[in-house]
Amino acid sequence: MLPCRSRRALRGSALLSLLLLLLVALLASAGSSFAEKEKGKNKPGKKKKMPSATASASPGEQSLTNIPLPIGHEAKGLVLPDFDGEGHVRGKFTASTARRVDEEHIQFQDLKITTFTPESQVDLQIDMQTSVLDLKTKILSSQERATVKRADFNIIGDAIQFDTSTRTGRMIGNVKMVITSQSQLIQQKKE
Repeated sequence: MLPCRSRRALRGSALLSLLLLLLVALLASAGSSFAEKEKGKNKPGKKKKMPSATASASPGEQSLTNIPLPIGHEAKGLVLPDFDGEGHVRGKFTASTARRVDEEHIQFQDLKITTFTPESQVDLQIDMQTSVLDLKTKILSSQERATVKRADFNIIGDAIQFDTSTRTGRMIGNVKMVITSQSQLIQQKKE
């Protein structure tokens, strides 16, 4: 038989072991309920709505008005595709830097625009040093010398306005045009 002190020691250690086991069980259940709460927050079907820094456009349409750039921030090496309503690429904008000036204007540095025909062939190439895109009117304008190139001509002017939705533009001041392929013009004239 064990002495009394030993029985008390055994009872004390058994009680201590029971308390530790109970504490571990409580911590484990609390940890699993915390994990379930966290998992519920990050369910794939439930996404938090984040505030958007884009101008309004129809939800399914990808266009230049959906540029994800907050006001005052600058992006370097920006490449933006421009799609029509049917999902065909109308153009590609490549800028060394882009900065959102306010809710309706984005400023570009070293902007190169490539527009495509409906058959996905390169149509125009437009180069601008500094330009501003108005997201409401979708007109891109530059007050510095700009170049427009196509397979059959080159145009250089002091300022340019380019409507990105209609793909038409206007050059202003000291405009110089060089026609590089007259054979297409002559064939069209004969027809």
